[in-house]
Amino acid sequence: MPRPLGELEDAVMTRVWQWNRPVTVREVLEDLQKERSIAYTTVMTVMDNLHQKGWVRREVEGRAYRYTAVSTRAAYAAALMNEAWARSDNPAAALVAFFGMMSQDQREALDDAIRIVQRVTPLAAPPAEGADESGAQER
Repeated sequence: MPRPLGELEDAVMTRVWQWNRPVTVREVLEDLQKERSIAYTTVMTVMDNLHQKGWVRREVEGRAYRYTAVSTRAAYAAALMNEAWARSDNPAAALVAFFGMMSQDQREALDDAIRIVQRVTPLAAPPAEGADESGAQER
């Protein structure tokens, strides 16, 4: 399970995910500076930490690195949700509470996701009447 990203790590990864291409420290720095005062070395350290933690891979280009996300923001969010759910002592109650917090748009997205998952991995058909759990007919 990935550890949740810190605020600055998330700000950096947001750009890497949104741009969906190899990025340099300079590019991220310039975009971050539109919102806050931040030093080049700070962004470089954060991107190096993200590399060490396995969030990004990097390739040398001249005297700099280009960083690329290892996974998607959706995969990160899913891993966080899965971890939170797995820690619950009552997963069904946790889901009910979570669903209760959802907006109508989020519920519709959930319905769409369930339909997609069911198409990709359909539930197994129940055993035929008179069959045991393995599906073999009883004699």
